[in-house]
Amino acid sequence: MKILLIGKNGQVGWELQRSLSTLGDLIAVDYFDTELCGDLTNLDGIAETISRIKPDVVVNAAAHTAVDKAESERDLAQRLNADSVEVIAKETAKLGALLIHYSTDYVFNGEGSHYRTEDEATGPLNVYGETKLMGELAIAKHNPRHFIFRTSWVYATRGANFAKTMLRLAREKEQLAIINDQHGAPTGAELLADCTAIAIRTEREGKTLYGTYHLVASGETTWYDYARYVFDVAKEHGEKLQIKEVNHVETSAYPTPAKRPLNSRLSNEKFQKAFNVLLPHWSVGVRRVITETLGK
Repeated sequence: MKILLIGKNGQVGWELQRSLSTLGDLIAVDYFDTELCGDLTNLDGIAETISRIKPDVVVNAAAHTAVDKAESERDLAQRLNADSVEVIAKETAKLGALLIHYSTDYVFNGEGSHYRTEDEATGPLNVYGETKLMGELAIAKHNPRHFIFRTSWVYATRGANFAKTMLRLAREKEQLAIINDQHGAPTGAELLADCTAIAIRTEREGKTLYGTYHLVASGETTWYDYARYVFDVAKEHGEKLQIKEVNHVETSAYPTPAKRPLNSRLSNEKFQKAFNVLLPHWSVGVRRVITETLGK
């Protein structure tokens, strides 16, 4: 089996290189590659790469993920999140190849307090969500052999993440104010990568479970409680923190160019049942990342 991974150096892409390497011949590309085009702004180049490699599976882990910058970079966001995805969908359909793509909780409007299911109406609040939804629709239109995995609050040991930022601030400051009215599930890139490999294996066994799935860790939290958990775990490991007071504030206290959904709860029951896996509580992966970050 030949697998093409687009976006190899992102948080998810980096973990995918590990999880997919045992499944077959893995060809991984990114923006800066020269031999094969991995630049999603180059639509012809992406089409030529897929046509040339003729993969059995394409995993697209590249995207415009700078949510606030997308508000002033609509054309670029659409190019990366929608136009290029349409090209990938068309080219994989020509080959009869499986397409795996990652989307976001931002395709919803963030209303309510329930766990959203895959069949609920979408209603993005910002350009990032709008363009990611356009990519989803393009895939559904052009390549029926696909998995779209919507996820939320993604983090990884490699690169920057919320937990690392909170640790740094807690070492420097005695007081912090953190948002407490946005709800979601921090989801590790490692979990996404491992579940992607499971999905590919399942599909290769002849189980055609194509469609859209919510792929997130179980449970829910807020950024405030997430931060408190980070501090608690760090203290368990003997980390010296300066933080003495953590206050909770509403989203309105930190105005941003892009409006954020307050309810990012996604139901992962469909994925768990379809692929016969138990997705762990969000705290499990966060604890692991904190422990690795502290070198414990």
